[in-house]
Amino acid sequence: MELDDAYANVPYIPGGAQYPARWTVAAEAFRAKLSAERRAELGLAYGEGARQAFDLFHPKGAARGLCVFVHGGYWLRFDRSLWSHLAAGPLARGWAVAMPSYDLCPEVRIADITRQIARALCVLAARHEGPLALVGHSAGGHLVARMAVPGVLPGDVAARLSHVMPISPVSDLRPLLETSMNEHFRLDRATAEAESPALMRPLSVPVTVWVGSDERPVFLDQARWLAEAWNAGHEIAAGRHHFDVIEALTDANSRMVSQLLG
Repeated sequence: MELDDAYANVPYIPGGAQYPARWTVAAEAFRAKLSAERRAELGLAYGEGARQAFDLFHPKGAARGLCVFVHGGYWLRFDRSLWSHLAAGPLARGWAVAMPSYDLCPEVRIADITRQIARALCVLAARHEGPLALVGHSAGGHLVARMAVPGVLPGDVAARLSHVMPISPVSDLRPLLETSMNEHFRLDRATAEAESPALMRPLSVPVTVWVGSDERPVFLDQARWLAEAWNAGHEIAAGRHHFDVIEALTDANSRMVSQLLG
């Protein structure tokens, strides 16, 4: 399809195919450490089905709030188990961190995944008091942006959002109609528009759109479209590509974590 190459990341990142294995090793080691310290609750259900579950990591002492990380993978692949180590930065700042999985296309539609993440946030909000900071990467960036649109979350949950940070998001789904991935998404123009945050008005909540300077041009465009449509913060991380831009979440003192948590 016409835009397949434009939305392909792996061929344009040195060692791109090795990143999932690297993430898996780092995440497993992190979970083992937090489990040994009794600061990890793993596989907590928020809905029906094995993938509708989240891992929850606790800081030392009382939590200042809850940070939720939503993973990417083009709504087609991956789960929460690859990303646990990204909780390190917020945890060190005293925030609890939750990481949900969700069902994948083509078994479900993207709109179904949006509803699943909203359900996960409702379950998490019932467990934790205080502010909710949302961060998501790639397809996860799309999903956290959708949470910042009126009517997606119940009003009492939406009112607790302290910051929403889409990292390298897909904010306008209409270009995906011109990719072979749409065989799995089953989008038409109407459903693509209905799931495109860049075409919607946001809640009154702080939003920062983050992207790496070395990402594919379409991801630079997608980030800019959302930032401009929402009059949001727009950070371009120098020298970062689609796979390493998220590494700043491991550093409590990074600009990304500081912006996310305040």
